[in-house]
Amino acid sequence: MSLTSIFKPSRWLNMAVFFPMLLAILYYLFIASDRYVSESVISVRQAGESSSGISGLALLAGINPSSREDTLYLREYIHSLDMLKTLDEKIHLRSLFETQKVDLLYRLYSFMPQELYLGYFKNRVEIVYDDLTGLLKVRAEGFTPEDAQKLSSAILAQSEIFVNELSYKMSRQQLSFAEQELFKAKERFSKAKSALLAFQNHYGVLDPMSQAQSWANLAIEFDAMLSKKETELSAMLAYLQESAPQVVTLKSEIGALKKQLLKEQKRIATDSSSSLNALASQYQNIAIEVGFAEDIYKLTLQTVEKARMETSRQVKYLAIIQNPLQPQMAEYPRRIYNLITIFIVLMLLYGISRLIKATIEDHTY
Repeated sequence: MSLTSIFKPSRWLNMAVFFPMLLAILYYLFIASDRYVSESVISVRQAGESSSGISGLALLAGINPSSREDTLYLREYIHSLDMLKTLDEKIHLRSLFETQKVDLLYRLYSFMPQELYLGYFKNRVEIVYDDLTGLLKVRAEGFTPEDAQKLSSAILAQSEIFVNELSYKMSRQQLSFAEQELFKAKERFSKAKSALLAFQNHYGVLDPMSQAQSWANLAIEFDAMLSKKETELSAMLAYLQESAPQVVTLKSEIGALKKQLLKEQKRIATDSSSSLNALASQYQNIAIEVGFAEDIYKLTLQTVEKARMETSRQVKYLAIIQNPLQPQMAEYPRRIYNLITIFIVLMLLYGISRLIKATIEDHTY
């Protein structure tokens, strides 16, 4: 068989174009299954979000960077294995896809491993994120209008659960941490108060600092009285003998005042650890610790209450722009479009092959 006979235009055209086109037409007419699409439009929003600190571009687009990040998290979750397993449990997704038995290209086989099943699911659920509006468009395919809407509604319900968990998880973590810190602060405050009470009971003083001040004032009074008596004695000795009764009495009073003054001074300040100045120093350290522990306890208590309020209210929520509707006509396969595309591709391949053939013949002869 010669090269020219193999590359006869009619035979080559039949092999390269008409026969594949005939197979494609038969496939799209009798085998290809209709696939319906249920579309929903959603976005993640944050309650009470402020525009402060948001970039100008984000402001113009009306998007909060935090909401954008959460929406992207949701996009990844919808195509995750966790979502697939949840849908299998709730709506028996595998059985919905396995109902189609004729179209071998788009059927789901029961023996498919987990990884291939996830890839099949991603091909059946299209997710489009709009950077300008921050909206997420979810397009779920089904072999019946009811299956498409059922799948889209299940994805929407699970997405709302995911957003709520995303919202509450951080709040619960903050609340748990704040409660732990509150317990520590309460324990510290309780220990500080116990130490203060033990100190007061051990030394029998309520406030050594106030008592030291009182004794210091008393010592000052004794010192003033002593100075006055000594002045009187000096004046009296100018005209009386030391043996005079008035002089002897005054000297006795001066001696008593000196003893009392020395006693008061020793009570206030000595080298002993039980002296009033030492007790006042210890008391001051304990009182500072009590005050500091009390301030921490109050601050932590406020933090816990604030965390509880944040947990009780919905911080983030799923904004549903368009609910999934039941489609009325199949969107796939696009038979006319696909057949025209196949025909154009086959003709291009045929033209390229004819060009190669002509080049070979030119070099042969």
